[in-house]
Amino acid sequence: MDATGTRDFVAEFLFWAVLCLTHLSKMAEDLMLYSTKQFSFISLSDAYSTGSSLMPQKKNADSLELIRSKAGCAGFMMTLKGLSSTYNKDLQEDKGAMFDCYDTVHAVLQVTTGVMSTLKINQSVMQAALSLDMSATDLAYYLVRQGVPFREAHGISGKAVFAAESKNVALNQLNS
Repeated sequence: MDATGTRDFVAEFLFWAVLCLTHLSKMAEDLMLYSTKQFSFISLSDAYSTGSSLMPQKKNADSLELIRSKAGCAGFMMTLKGLSSTYNKDLQEDKGAMFDCYDTVHAVLQVTTGVMSTLKINQSVMQAALSLDMSATDLAYYLVRQGVPFREAHGISGKAVFAAESKNVALNQLNS
């Protein structure tokens, strides 16, 4: 019964494909955010974006939006979950699901490769966005290495950040 009804090889392929697409979708979302005017951490190549029909200054991250939208190839898994043991005609849908998913992953990987190989990183903008209070965790870990329990080190670090903010100075400029 199990031998005729199993499609584990399809389910496993779909799982790994969907997991890959999910990671690429999350990366695309991050890159879209980082390419906005508010961040300007990266610039997308014109080959992987389009101009806005309304706003001439705007660059639409079309390729990233398409990558983000392709993470949902798991439809056949829903078919499998509702089947009884042995062969069911529903299982004939496995090949279409698997081949469609393969084609989607292949296309998404090609677009992702193009986007990543052509985007420009604005290092100076990224560095300017760094804040010294980001080193609060480093302070806590330093205290742990000095023998302070983490819970206590976390509290001390938090108080140091609060004190620096209250005095309107950077964390590394805080006097004891």
